[in-house]
Amino acid sequence: MIAALCLLAAPAAAESLRLATWDAGLSRRGPGLLLADIETGDPQVTAAAALIAGARPDVLLLTGFDWDHDGRALAAFSAALDAAGLVLPHRYAPRPNAGVQSWLDLDGNGRMGEPRDAQGYGRFTGQGGMALLSRLPLRTEAARDFSAFLWADLPGSLIDGAGLSPAARAVQRLSSTGHWDVPVALPSGRDLHLLAFAATPPLFDGPEDRNGRRNRDETAFWLRYLDGALPVPPPLAPFAILGDADIDQVAGEGRRDALVALLADPRLQDPRPEGAQGTATALYGAPLRLHYIMPSADLRVTGAGVIWPEAGETAPRRALVWVDISLP
Repeated sequence: MIAALCLLAAPAAAESLRLATWDAGLSRRGPGLLLADIETGDPQVTAAAALIAGARPDVLLLTGFDWDHDGRALAAFSAALDAAGLVLPHRYAPRPNAGVQSWLDLDGNGRMGEPRDAQGYGRFTGQGGMALLSRLPLRTEAARDFSAFLWADLPGSLIDGAGLSPAARAVQRLSSTGHWDVPVALPSGRDLHLLAFAATPPLFDGPEDRNGRRNRDETAFWLRYLDGALPVPPPLAPFAILGDADIDQVAGEGRRDALVALLADPRLQDPRPEGAQGTATALYGAPLRLHYIMPSADLRVTGAGVIWPEAGETAPRRALVWVDISLP
């Protein structure tokens, strides 16, 4: 009885949760090809599953992962993770904007139906999408998918000057891939809101800097969301922003003001995970930090790191980023 009373008097143990995000290069040039590679044990897929299993995330956001209508590729990859020793049974992957045709000539080259005329660049619907996998239940019924949010509706956006026709401006969505708010059901009964996204590279356009402007605003979306400046209320803490901003705060190309503001926002914290290339998470000529996990300020960060895949012909140029948080 004395031992039991001591246990009752002791403070509640904190649950440790590992968040991770990675663009593992699991995208192919045609629909169904990723599923075929997963089912046949493609070496790149096997290596990706092994690296993820070794990282032991509790919640994983995969970017650059091909979406299909029935979620077959994601289910097959989840089975590959199971075989590698990591069970993440809960999944969330609505259709991304990548490859979803606008049926307008968005890039102004006189042709329609091309990859650059889609709401987000893609040769087919879902190419290079996103997927969440979790050890804990995802409250998908309460998730918010902002993929249909129009770029022109973002307060303070840079759409003016992006070279869009009035017709294109009326339909152009902000998200090149997606913006999601997905609650994770914690053992305490509370939710941890995952604010997930993957932005367009601020490259591959002309002097109008359409992609640079859009990349900046895809990050600025979270500032407006947390400010309560959108038609829906902001999430309650705790929360964490994670994903691919596709811009470095000091190096490379792009408009950095929104990212700098987000990293400095007192509602968030930047653990600055490090690995073999310092804080860099991608190698494109030079090391760049493109992927981020920013927990809300009320969470205690207990660890963080960057894991690079082994060098090889099929190895992705991007690294897995992880952050451990302590949940009371």
